[in-house]
Amino acid sequence: MNIIVTGGAGFIGSNFVYHMLGKYPEYKILCIDCLTYAGNMSTLKEAMDNPNFKFFKTNICDRKAIYEIFENEKPDIVVNFAAESHVDRSIENPEVFLQTNILGTQVLMDACRKYGIKRYHQVSTDEVYGDLPLDRPDLFFTEETPIHTSSPYSASKASADLLVQAYHRTFGLPVTISRCSNNYGPYHFPEKLIPLMIANALNDKPLPVYGEGLNVRDWLYVEDHCKAIDLIIHNGKVGEVYNIGGHNEMKNIDIVKLICKHLEKPESLITFVTDRKGHDMRYAIDPTKIHNELGWLPETKFADGILKTIKWYLENKEWWETIISGEYQSYYEKMYKDR
Repeated sequence: MNIIVTGGAGFIGSNFVYHMLGKYPEYKILCIDCLTYAGNMSTLKEAMDNPNFKFFKTNICDRKAIYEIFENEKPDIVVNFAAESHVDRSIENPEVFLQTNILGTQVLMDACRKYGIKRYHQVSTDEVYGDLPLDRPDLFFTEETPIHTSSPYSASKASADLLVQAYHRTFGLPVTISRCSNNYGPYHFPEKLIPLMIANALNDKPLPVYGEGLNVRDWLYVEDHCKAIDLIIHNGKVGEVYNIGGHNEMKNIDIVKLICKHLEKPESLITFVTDRKGHDMRYAIDPTKIHNELGWLPETKFADGILKTIKWYLENKEWWETIISGEYQSYYEKMYKDR
């Protein structure tokens, strides 16, 4: 089996690469990544030594290059993780999100049609559903929840989802879509909440928290997410959407305080900053469908997953210190300095 993994040098994509190489030693994993700010070749250092792994530095919007890879490698399955994914960056520059997340998806699906594949899987997000009120803990996102986006990022991901469904209906392309809650774990880019707080706390720097930190997210350990996608691409029903949630709802402020506690850092480092524009209040996924149809359940409780994540960042300082010392640092200053 030849599997293309786009965005495989990023956070979730790289974890999926390692999951597949470890579980299916007979599979060939073909990674496509254009190595933007969030793509990091050092993340794939161990994979590069595996004879069943092959890397292509290519933008998924580059039709000619993508077609050439399909022509030569003859993939059976495509799993598309490649996406611009940071809400704040989408507010700063929406255009690049539309190009990568929508037009890049189209190029991949056109290649799938042209060269014939068994499955195209689109990795999406619960953010396409908008948000839920804090005072209704009984409400959850299901696969039937209407799309209601809040940011250029979520709008671009929702657009891609609709395009994937259209290609299935119009052209009969064998597709599946998964929509996940917030992931955390190894190789998470340091601008996201959990790794940012870990890195800043270790350096005794301020911990910037939007608003009052009351926003609630459903946290999913990345390894559990990879196992769910593995199940979907092998056993999921063509044309279906599957929600993947962690059953781990936490307020942002509580997560930051927990990280301070585990790292033995004072909560006085917490600094409240001006809230994000259009900031969603609560995300919560109902994963009943994937449990009933494919037998998947999240295995990692947040209390265990956050300890594993902190341990990984303590043991892999070189990985994230190299990142935050570069171009990211100027972006970080721009986002939080005057807020």
